[in-house]
Amino acid sequence: MELPVVVGVDGSAPSLRAVDWAADEAALHGVPLRLVYASLWERYEGPALARALGKPSEQVRADLIVGGGVERAERRAPDLKISAEVLRADAVSALLREARNASMVVVASRGRSGVAELLLGSVSLAVAARASCPVVVLRDGRGQGAWTRAAQRIVLGVGDEVDSAAVRFAFQEAADRHAALHVVRAWRCPAQESSGPPLTAGDSARDHEQGAADLVAEALRDAASEHPSVRVLLRIVEGEARTALVEASGTADLLVVGARRQRGHLGLQLGRVTHTVLHHSVCPVAVVPQRT
Repeated sequence: MELPVVVGVDGSAPSLRAVDWAADEAALHGVPLRLVYASLWERYEGPALARALGKPSEQVRADLIVGGGVERAERRAPDLKISAEVLRADAVSALLREARNASMVVVASRGRSGVAELLLGSVSLAVAARASCPVVVLRDGRGQGAWTRAAQRIVLGVGDEVDSAAVRFAFQEAADRHAALHVVRAWRCPAQESSGPPLTAGDSARDHEQGAADLVAEALRDAASEHPSVRVLLRIVEGEARTALVEASGTADLLVVGARRQRGHLGLQLGRVTHTVLHHSVCPVAVVPQRT
């Protein structure tokens, strides 16, 4: 069974740009596109109040939102298989359920309730932190470029604990887009190791840098052998990982990071680095869950 790319819509401009991105992604991978709109408005307000206020019922509004999204996706990718549904649930619960049978969930960083460009909406944050499939959060709504554009850049962040699912996802995206894969690994010398004589401190720094390079080589080995056509560029930098990744996002088309998922844990499951890039990345961010 072909698992669809699921995109959440709410009628806002950011969510419509998410439809564009999701349609391109579904067409790229040859899978269906599914649009969902979630609402509990009528449960709390009721259609009578809507009529009294001279507004259309939420059902009519929902149908218009979903219909507009479908038309937009059809214009974007005429040959794409598209389905759509209005779900009577809160947005987070609906998208988390959809994620169980999706290849990917795409959400805008902010919807109709967004209040600031740099703030990440509660829905996108909760879905990225708990979904069982990869979640792509569109940070800035930049237009999608052609998939075969040679200048496309996929950035993969490699942390202390290698997320093999994120590595495989990044390589597959790079291969399908004919894009270069830029792998970023940050390292830091512990403070106590950098206070000795210059030679000792230098040796320690070189050891840590080499250790970071070795970790990256091991992390990429299997996926690189499966995708020999992908051009890989390594960037081993001293400093904080979140700073390096946010900087790299400025010239990237997609930033891929992993997120550990502990079985039975119901809270938000995002590390500090992933949380930071979700809030501050310039490009779309793909959060790929890794079960532990």
